[in-house]
Amino acid sequence: MKPSLPSALVLPEKQEGLGPDDTSTTLLHARILRDKVFLRRLYGEYYTSFREGLDLPEAATIVELGSGGGFIKDVIPNAITSDILPLPDVDQCFGAETMPFEDASVDRFCMINTMHHIPDIEAMFRECVRCLKPGGTVVAIEPANTLLSRFIFRHFHHEPFDTAADWTLPPGTPLSASNQALPWIVFARDRARYEAAFPELKLQTLRLHTPLRYLVSGGFTARQMLPGWMYPTMRVVDDVLLKPLHGLMAFSMTITLTRQAD
Repeated sequence: MKPSLPSALVLPEKQEGLGPDDTSTTLLHARILRDKVFLRRLYGEYYTSFREGLDLPEAATIVELGSGGGFIKDVIPNAITSDILPLPDVDQCFGAETMPFEDASVDRFCMINTMHHIPDIEAMFRECVRCLKPGGTVVAIEPANTLLSRFIFRHFHHEPFDTAADWTLPPGTPLSASNQALPWIVFARDRARYEAAFPELKLQTLRLHTPLRYLVSGGFTARQMLPGWMYPTMRVVDDVLLKPLHGLMAFSMTITLTRQAD
């Protein structure tokens, strides 16, 4: 049995036990994301990273997959938001395995903790190859597999973290079916299989980062552990002081894929 967080650390709303596929849960996440300083500033950094390397971000076609209750438009106003759930503030509703975009029409797909919820990840890669312009990119921020992250995910998180699994997910509804280790499985454990199957979508970088800031934020289920004014200090701790230990402590990783020319 997994140990649970003390009730004093759990947000009152989360103690009510809303299901992950309930749209009310996503709307609650939107409020939590806005209200918690650490979480809001961390997501702001993630959104800023999604526009890096684009020569003309105002004209580029940027699509966020699995937008949920996020606020990418505050940072990238022209981003197209999407989700598998019909949400009031999301531009389009579709699954990543079948996307409504023309061939070679998208400059960048981006996502935060979305890839590990996609039931047929190979179908998603095929769609990215089809929709991306040559030189277009996929930038995904997903759970890392390190000593610290494995301990947290396996003992204090409701989603599975199964490093021995295959690329498919167990049956379930859109968000309850997941494996947080799936991106690591595809791009680290099975990298040779990925590269053989999708040479058109080259793995450019896999960067480990953020050992403590997400944990300190409490995520979407627990209370923030430090006052908001300490965020800049914790950013220095994460990005500078703990950088030599990212291989052991990183909580997240950024995956960058590039669409090769035909």
